[in-house]
Amino acid sequence: MPTPLEKARKDPDSMKARILAKARQVFGQYGYHGATTRMIADEVGIDISTLYYHWGEKRDLYEAVILDVNEDLRIKLAEVEDIVHGRPMAERLDISLDIMTDYLFERPEISNLVLFRYFGKTRDEAIMDLSLPEFVSDIACASGLVPTRKNVPNHIKMRVVAMMNLMHSFVSGEDFFRSLFGIERDEYLALVKQTLKFILIPAFATDGRNGGTRCP
Repeated sequence: MPTPLEKARKDPDSMKARILAKARQVFGQYGYHGATTRMIADEVGIDISTLYYHWGEKRDLYEAVILDVNEDLRIKLAEVEDIVHGRPMAERLDISLDIMTDYLFERPEISNLVLFRYFGKTRDEAIMDLSLPEFVSDIACASGLVPTRKNVPNHIKMRVVAMMNLMHSFVSGEDFFRSLFGIERDEYLALVKQTLKFILIPAFATDGRNGGTRCP
């Protein structure tokens, strides 16, 4: 029997999917403890009983949000890997950073949820995590830093986490940084990409391999 999340992903126009989409935004903006089911229901424009009918308790909906984000990221990373495999390392990074930066800026709740998990985690909130270890290995392999997803060395994982943290910080901090610099969104996005490439391509391109095949 399909889960509520499977039903929502299969039918993006359904009430389940509408609630899930707003829940991603609200949890991304306020975190698990700051968000309420009432806030989510109000965003959708429904009675809270309708939300409970489709998703159950707040914890159930939050778990669905995390699973939904995980699946979206897996799909996107696979797409990026298909595009960049076989290219020189610097070119792989240049393309990957463009794609993933655009992707995250279109979905800022992803970066917000990641950073909430870093800095706002409490014992009660430890329900379900974004699949950080798996994504670190996927990114390391897709970027050409290792030949396989299995047994990625810790120093490589740390470099990937540093790259991810840079991206997430620029996404989550957009309002602050744009106000600080007094610039419009398009200029900010272009500067973020330029800065990421300035820092990351020289750092990674000297220590990676060229990938001729998809990562096993």
